Amino acid sequence: MPLLDQFGRPVTSVKSPVLDEIAVQTVRDRYSSYPSSGLTPQRLASILKEADDGDVYRQAELMEEFEEKWPALQADLQTRKLAVAGLTWEIEPASESSEDKKIAEAAKEMLEYIEDFEGALFDALDAVAKGFAVQEIFWELDGREVWVKRLKWVHQKRFTFYSQQEVLEFPRLLTDAEPALGEELQPFKFLFHRHRARSGAATRGGLSRPLAYLYLFANYSLKDWVIFNDLYSVPMRVGKYKPGATTGEIDALKQAVFNLGTDAAAVVSDSTLIELLETKNRAGDIPTFKAFIDWSARMVSKVVLGHTGASEPTPGKLGGEDAAQEVRQDLVEHDARSLQNAIKFQLIWPWVVYQFGADKACPKFQFHYEAEEDLNETATMYGTLVEKVGFRKIGVQHIYERFGIPEPAAGEETLEDIAREAQQEMQTAETQATAVARRGEVGGKPARTEKQANKATQHSALSTQHSSPEASDQAALDDLKDGLTDAALQRQMEVALKPVFELIQNGASYTDVMARLASLAPDLDTEQMETLIAKAVFVSETWGRLTAVTSDK
Repeated sequence: MPLLDQFGRPVTSVKSPVLDEIAVQTVRDRYSSYPSSGLTPQRLASILKEADDGDVYRQAELMEEFEEKWPALQADLQTRKLAVAGLTWEIEPASESSEDKKIAEAAKEMLEYIEDFEGALFDALDAVAKGFAVQEIFWELDGREVWVKRLKWVHQKRFTFYSQQEVLEFPRLLTDAEPALGEELQPFKFLFHRHRARSGAATRGGLSRPLAYLYLFANYSLKDWVIFNDLYSVPMRVGKYKPGATTGEIDALKQAVFNLGTDAAAVVSDSTLIELLETKNRAGDIPTFKAFIDWSARMVSKVVLGHTGASEPTPGKLGGEDAAQEVRQDLVEHDARSLQNAIKFQLIWPWVVYQFGADKACPKFQFHYEAEEDLNETATMYGTLVEKVGFRKIGVQHIYERFGIPEPAAGEETLEDIAREAQQEMQTAETQATAVARRGEVGGKPARTEKQANKATQHSALSTQHSSPEASDQAALDDLKDGLTDAALQRQMEVALKPVFELIQNGASYTDVMARLASLAPDLDTEQMETLIAKAVFVSETWGRLTAVTSDK
């Protein structure tokens, strides 16, 4: 089976890439015909019909002007393109073989070498508005190594889809030698990215097509609104001259009337008169223009972003907060999948052919476009499956991967270990407190450490002079004190106040936390906290009395 390029044509030679620039800029490319100037419904229909036949020259220029002259469209298109161009990406090997992994690592290094690769992704997404985008690939040779130095965006008006038989599926480059029918694009030299907003020819797939007439009529409304403001925002100025006034006096009066509108001052003779006639209140006409322009902006957002959340803010919220995302998730996924396929088959695949050979597998270029998962909701779902449904056969490795938690290494301390230690310390403290409360009871004391034995020795004289506490009680008291160290207290308090800590961490604001704090009271383990505080008070009071006696002695 012969090797095919990105346009489905057989490739005869793959020894080395074409290094020369093909789409060289000409004098014609520096200038535009500005088809939006004096645009009418008839002229617009003519431009769109030319594109339907494959001649996209004037349509490409017109759509470029749409973005320049229509802020609503420019802002929404930029948001949509950045939603994909700003995604993180990775290179996945074609298989788990060592060779394919090596090729994937080299491909990642090659893409990172490209000058402003993020900008190249943004330029490729120009196809969203215009239906297609073309970038010339500049290859570079370093000995036997093949690299992509940069990608250069080429204006859509440099291409044509016109042929005498039918509209072409892929573009041809217009050159001085072929200014009408164009020349075929050389294999592996251009990255052609097509956006499919609709089925059919690439010349009709851009989002600017359904917005063309909307731009035309919105531009009319804006023009009428400006004229309305110019006519009715300032009073009418009327100059009057007496019979017998000379031509020079009339001309001077006329100039004074005109200047009064801008300079707010005029000098006239006492034989003339200037009156300012206040216009009637025409405020009722203003919403007519504004309503249509606002509606047009909402339609732009619906076409480009998939919703009108950005142009219809919810009262009491910031603009667009009622929308889950700035761009609808399915549109982001569609744009990302389309672009990553173009990168794989038109950029990475040619590089693999030049660098490793046509018989090697091509690694996969993958955007991370998945919607962010609500881990709290996911954890609740798993808890419901296990506790209420009884679905307990869930793989541990699956849980680690689902929540993005690395599996602990052998011998590594885990949260379970810390919780178990804290529980053991609490149980030990409770046992020791019971022993102290049962005064005089010697049996059943927990074993003491060397540190605790030394403390008991230090207090032996005090225990001899005072009948209470006895030596055995004193040792138990020492054990209880050691069980209530700062670290132990902190761990126990963290367990008891865990719901409060989680509320503070996940709360949206101070007001939100304070409003929901009272609802946590039924869930708090107050009995555990009361026991812990009682122990601390008991130890502090008892220990304070003992140390006070010791200092007196």
